This record gives sequence, structure tokens and C-alpha cells, in this order.
Amino acid sequence: MAITKDIEAVALHLRAGGIIGLPTETVYGLAGNALDQVAIAAIYHLKERPASNPLIAHVGSMEQAKSLCAEWPAEAELLVKHFWPGPLTLLVKKKEVVPAALTAGLDRVAIRMPNHPLALALLGLLPFPLAAPSANPYMRISPTSAAQVDAYFGERLEYVLEGGICERGVESTIIGWEDGKAVLYRPGALPQEEIERVIGPLAMPASSTAIVAPGMAKRHYAPQTKLILTNDIEQSIKEYDGLRLGILSFSKAFSADTIVRMQSLSKQGDLREAACNLYAALQSFDEVSLDLILAEVFPEEGLGRTINDRLRRASVELE
Repeated sequence: MAITKDIEAVALHLRAGGIIGLPTETVYGLAGNALDQVAIAAIYHLKERPASNPLIAHVGSMEQAKSLCAEWPAEAELLVKHFWPGPLTLLVKKKEVVPAALTAGLDRVAIRMPNHPLALALLGLLPFPLAAPSANPYMRISPTSAAQVDAYFGERLEYVLEGGICERGVESTIIGWEDGKAVLYRPGALPQEEIERVIGPLAMPASSTAIVAPGMAKRHYAPQTKLILTNDIEQSIKEYDGLRLGILSFSKAFSADTIVRMQSLSKQGDLREAACNLYAALQSFDEVSLDLILAEVFPEEGLGRTINDRLRRASVELE
């Protein structure tokens, strides 16, 4: 694998049907031609991701975005004026040009314009959008650096485009429409409150179990070590006395003889900083020998909702 900033070489590789590691402001993606069924199949294979879980098409222009859509709601126009390029994905009716493999056979396609200079420069060199789910094996923690992509895939990837540490650190927020109402399918790096200031209240999906957008799988974003969410870290430390513990908290540091690794996401209590640090902190727990991770429930507001969503999915045990 070459970790590089040579976007011309990366663009040639993508034009030839290759797959790369792509930096965005949210997380690194595993990217290939979003209109090429062979490239899409290669992404699914590398990630070991079920074909029933759709991908996001990353675009470099509004013209390219609308070329994929059969419908473009008026609220979508408002949202892109406020938030594109940025960490907002729109789920809209697709045109036939969009392969069924990209959308898991569904009639809507997820689209976003990333807010990262290298990603946008690369998209500007390509005649097609990029499918780019997070660059990690299925259900594992999303990478926020090129080195983490390398650790996951090594020589199975020809290139990772070096874009530094991701500014946002968690995936995009996904919005779609059901019966004319805007629906929040995945909380993400753009807080719900900011979206609602533009288009009003968001509804929840009609089905709580159907996977109609990326990131809706019950278990996701998970470290290899078992994780438990708790409202009372101190009490939980006592409850699991004798186990080798990792502690994930918002701002407070905890101490006990059983704590092997302590990670506070923001000493200042800043939810944006906490979200940015979340995945790197979760990754660090798998670097040491632990019996259990205790993760604090975050305030259910702003990016706290996003962090809680990721921690809830990380805590779900495989059946």
C-alpha cells in the first residue's frame, strides 16, 4: 500500500476500476467508482459488508448530484445551500443510471458532497461519483487517519490518499423523506438541531428495523473488546471489580486499581471535540488487554446524540 498525496495517480487507479482509501472531513472511506458494479462489488468484498447495506455516493458538484436523482425535494435544495460541501447525506429517489448494487436494490440513493480539499480535488478529476463507505471491516471502528486504513487493509489496497486526521471524526448525518416529511435516518457530524433550524422538525423512520440507509445496522462501530454503556461510571467500576477495565468518559477522569486505560474525550466538555476523538479512543482500547470497556452515556443533545448512537451500536452483542 502507498500512502500518498498524488491525486493524479489515485485518479488513474480509480478510472481503471481500483479501490482506494479516501480522506473526508468525517472519516476515511473505501472508495471506488459509484457507477461501476465491479468496483462496488470489490468494496463490499473488502469490507465484508452485507450486500443488503447500501453505500453513499460522494459527488464533487451539484450537477453530478442531480444526475443521480429522479426527484430533488425543495427541502433538499435548502439543505445543500446551508450544509454542502459538508457532513450531510441526502437519501433521494434514484435514476436508472445508479446501479442497484450501490443502493442494496432500494429505489433511493444516498448522496453527499464531502468537505475535504483532497477529496474534492480528486472528484474534480473524475467523470463519476465515488462510493465510499467507511474504510474498515464491517462492524469495526471507522478510521480517522490514513495509518488506521493501512492497519485494516495493508497490501489489499493500492493507495490511501493522505488527508491528515479527519476534522469531524464521525460519519455524516443522513436525511431522507417519507410521505413528504424529512426523516433522520442516522445522527452524525451535523447536529440535528442545525438541520431543524433550516427545515423544521425531523421525523423518525417509519420502520425501526429496516436498513434503508448506511449506518443503520443494529451492531456497528464496535471495538473487539466488550463495551457496556452506563449512566454511573463510578458505580459500574465497583460492580465489575476484579476485571481489567477501560473507561470512556465525556470530560471527567476516573481512577481505580482495575482501570487499565482511561480515555476522556474532552476535558473542556466540548461535544464537537468529543465526537472528533471518539473513534481513536475506541481504537486505543483494543491495543491493550481488557476484559471490559465502560462507556459513559453522553448528554442527549447536539453531537451527544451522535456519540450515544455510536456507543449504543458498539455495545450490542452478536447473537
